Amino acid sequence: MKDQHRPQYTVIAKPIGPICNLACRYCYYLEKKQLYEKKESFHMPPEVLEAFIRQYIESQDTPEVQFPWQGGEPTLLGIDFFQDVVKLQKKYANGKKVTNTIQTNGILLDDRWCSFFTKNQFLVGLSIDGPRELHDRYRVDKRQQPSFAPVMRGLGFLKKHNTEFNTLTVVNDTNSRYPLKVYRFLKEVGEGFMQFIPLVERKPDKRAKQLGLDLSLPPVPGEKDHASPVNPWSLEPKQFGEFYVQIFDEWIRQDVGKYFVQFFDVALGNWMGMGSGVCHFAPKCGNASVIEHNGDLYACDHYVYPRYKLGNILAQPIEDMMASPKQSRFGSDKLDMLPEYCRECDVRFACNGECPKHRFMRTPEGEPGLNYLCPAYKRIFKHMDPYMRIMAELVRSGRQASHVMEVIAEQDRQKQWRTVKRNDPCPCGSGRKYKKCCGAPET
Repeated sequence: MKDQHRPQYTVIAKPIGPICNLACRYCYYLEKKQLYEKKESFHMPPEVLEAFIRQYIESQDTPEVQFPWQGGEPTLLGIDFFQDVVKLQKKYANGKKVTNTIQTNGILLDDRWCSFFTKNQFLVGLSIDGPRELHDRYRVDKRQQPSFAPVMRGLGFLKKHNTEFNTLTVVNDTNSRYPLKVYRFLKEVGEGFMQFIPLVERKPDKRAKQLGLDLSLPPVPGEKDHASPVNPWSLEPKQFGEFYVQIFDEWIRQDVGKYFVQFFDVALGNWMGMGSGVCHFAPKCGNASVIEHNGDLYACDHYVYPRYKLGNILAQPIEDMMASPKQSRFGSDKLDMLPEYCRECDVRFACNGECPKHRFMRTPEGEPGLNYLCPAYKRIFKHMDPYMRIMAELVRSGRQASHVMEVIAEQDRQKQWRTVKRNDPCPCGSGRKYKKCCGAPET
């Protein structure tokens, strides 16, 4: 009998590995081709696909199983591949509800693709970094030509076919300087759900060169580490903090319940004591692995390196590899290696040191393992705190979180009256100066 209390996990599928029809300047996954033979096909073979779907469904003790498909660019595999996916899922579903998400750059989307997605209830994650001038800064094709126009064309097909989709935005050194421009653009073109992904990429380090791989490796938890400079397209912590603060201030006053930002939803869960919905902000990780095109299973999407390979699903069941001591240590190291500086932080409950791949700085006391984005998260979470407390209390009392907008509007009105000066326009909206209107002495 299977263990009824075994932890649940997610396996992100990379059925075409790192192969993509774009050449985004900041993409960390394109380099993974160096881990495989040059002559190797990056198309997931039928036997690997069937083994993955069967094992993944069988190992989940939940009534619903979700398959996340990523790349590279998974639509390069063609619709026939995903038709086979759906057939195999039905074959092995065994009464469970099976759903799919797919992350795409949108270039190949057309009527046929979007009709398929809608019919089979795929949730599409569309990568778009903002309006044209910001998106095209880094998201280019192999000829270095901009990709905004074809992405928007693909977005049009999603809307035409009523395909459910979210927007995925990489926050980099450029678009991070225009938070409201990006946010308002996504509100205009999207379907109300958006995810922001901070871009932090270290330059190639010594360990990468020793492996003969010209790529940047995340730090090994517990290994002596030295601060490493980031590549120029990585965002600055101070700017990232300001990016979220500006978006949050608009969202909390106008958009709660209308537009959904994953970061804010996750934060509310932490403020309510429900735990994080994503691994980045959970105390431990290790429950989200990656399967490559050939069946190799790795500890995490950001740790697809030989050191973090767990095995191959054709030789070992996914369930056994995810429950292995190696994977367990990987997940526990996130908590065990947390610096004392972080353990004593008053926003630790919301951050938990964030992703280990970003922990390459030193604390003020010189202890290694501080997150590069630490100043940003301190700024963001402290700014959000009073508003999150209000929303958490609203939800606990059975009211909608969106009522926070009414509370804040009243607070803003009271603050405006308290701070108005004699020669300022009167807050009542009369158009007269305060001293000539509501501030005039009574007669």
